[in-house]
Amino acid sequence: MEEKKLLLDVDEKPQLSKWIILALQHVFAMFGATILVPILVNSAAGQTVLTIPVALVTSGIGTLIYILCTKGKSPVYLGSSFAFIAPLAAAFLKGGISGAMTGIMTVGLIYIIVAIIIKFLGKNWIDKLLPPIVIGPMIMIIGLGLAPTAINQIGLASGTELDLRCVAVAFITFATTAIIMVRGKGFWKIIPFLIGIIVGYISAICFGLVDFTPIKEAAFFSMPHFVIPFVNYVPSFEAILTIAPIALVTMAEHIGDHTALGTIINRNLLKDPGLDKTLLGDGVATFIAGLLGGPANTTYGENTSVVGMTKVASVWVIGLAAIFAICLGFLGKFTALVSTIPSAVLGGVSLLLYGFIAVNGLKVLIQNQIDFGKSKNVVVASTMLVLGLGGAAISIVKGDLALTISGMSLAAIFGILINLFLPAEKEENMKEK
Repeated sequence: MEEKKLLLDVDEKPQLSKWIILALQHVFAMFGATILVPILVNSAAGQTVLTIPVALVTSGIGTLIYILCTKGKSPVYLGSSFAFIAPLAAAFLKGGISGAMTGIMTVGLIYIIVAIIIKFLGKNWIDKLLPPIVIGPMIMIIGLGLAPTAINQIGLASGTELDLRCVAVAFITFATTAIIMVRGKGFWKIIPFLIGIIVGYISAICFGLVDFTPIKEAAFFSMPHFVIPFVNYVPSFEAILTIAPIALVTMAEHIGDHTALGTIINRNLLKDPGLDKTLLGDGVATFIAGLLGGPANTTYGENTSVVGMTKVASVWVIGLAAIFAICLGFLGKFTALVSTIPSAVLGGVSLLLYGFIAVNGLKVLIQNQIDFGKSKNVVVASTMLVLGLGGAAISIVKGDLALTISGMSLAAIFGILINLFLPAEKEENMKEK
């Protein structure tokens, strides 16, 4: 009999003790990134846009929805997406919580629509619409566009008074995260940002930067502050174009993560359960997240790494991790503890995180061997980078309706259009013939 590649296959249920331990590993893997998204969005917006309890709950609910949509055939965990940090903050400043949450729900609907199209037409058209030369710069803009936020959190922005305590804490956090990323082994290497936050938080306590008052005042159990349409706000499409185009980036990320996971578990997840079903699960999960006031969901590479490390691909484990995440969202003392993390700690992590996102965009270009000797590739990438990082914006005003396309969204639209309609060089045409 041929030996299984995995200790536990997708549909196998492990023993109870092992089940719990494996699920907790997935919770630790997703936790650092999932709680960072609402913290960083709020920091970028200067106001409370998202809350950690709702992010945790919608992450768990979204994962369970995904499992149902894929009929338990894909061991993927869905967490808060970093791609939406800047667009979500911008949408909030433009249209309030109404604009931000309507945008998130719209992203979910885009996923669902694309899933339906793929069901009937296949996925080849996605490759033409979103080739690496477009996806790479998109991801780079997301990371580089957030760089000023990290500098502000550390306290190194021009014109701000230097606080050596904050700089020291940021450096300790940064150094810890970097060392774990480079030298860490096994499970430690999967959670560098979580380890960095923990060490940074302890150092912040030593420097007297942590206020424990919120923890003392918080209840042990509390209901997350869900933000629901027609109860807390009326949906508004004012900021929809600020967020919606980012769905193109996360769709490419979705395909990449499923391809990587499929390689690990020796299954083609894009065929079974199929890209239409995985996108549907991701889309419904994101729509529900927006419906409850949470961030957009996305597939988590951290959890894919856990599957590769443990050789356990059981959706039972993923499902239990999702239930644990939901439970964490109702622990008031716990979420209050997370809310006391100082900006200096977040700045130290973000210094690596945002650069890490940008380098991933560069990695897309390198892995796909994009030839910048070809002028068309130079035009597409350079135009996108300047539009995305230069603060470009186009406003469309019609009556009471005002739509603004800016930053990453504008760069994505221009990149797609230029790549589709700009003719290739004559030398390229000759080679193709």
